[in-house]
Amino acid sequence: MAEDLIRYDILAQEALRGVVRKVLSEVARTGLPGEHHFFISFVTRAPGVRLSERLLAQYDKEMTIVLQNQFWDLKVTETAFEVGLSFDGQPEMLGIPFSAIKGFFDPSVQFGLQFEPELATEATEDEEEQDTADAPVPLPVAGDEQPAVAEKVVSLDAFRKKP
Repeated sequence: MAEDLIRYDILAQEALRGVVRKVLSEVARTGLPGEHHFFISFVTRAPGVRLSERLLAQYDKEMTIVLQNQFWDLKVTETAFEVGLSFDGQPEMLGIPFSAIKGFFDPSVQFGLQFEPELATEATEDEEEQDTADAPVPLPVAGDEQPAVAEKVVSLDAFRKKP
């Protein structure tokens, strides 16, 4: 098999991150439509992530935020978004590059995307070989919320050919 010099896997992830960017941009402009709300998982120590030391100590590797009823100042750029959220009654501003996102899930319509964050923690070969396209993905949630489970997750590994 020929070597993929075009890197379709990276191009596909960039395109799917564009879906998240477009959705968040629209929400920043007009608010959440209907029952839509989002669970967004990201690597807390990825380059460009902005969190308070308090949150970073609590969520050392990964964090999931919920954009539903109580968020403010959502701003979206080409490469990142920032949003205000409350944690244990304390307001926080978070800055999250799209490259740090591991998962995006809208439970109102059972739609989810799963990503391989750039420069995130390295996965072992066994983890890379696991095909999780059909398995539910538990999303840990910050605060007192109960974890959600994504039932329809698009995994790029499902489209890759294994050597």
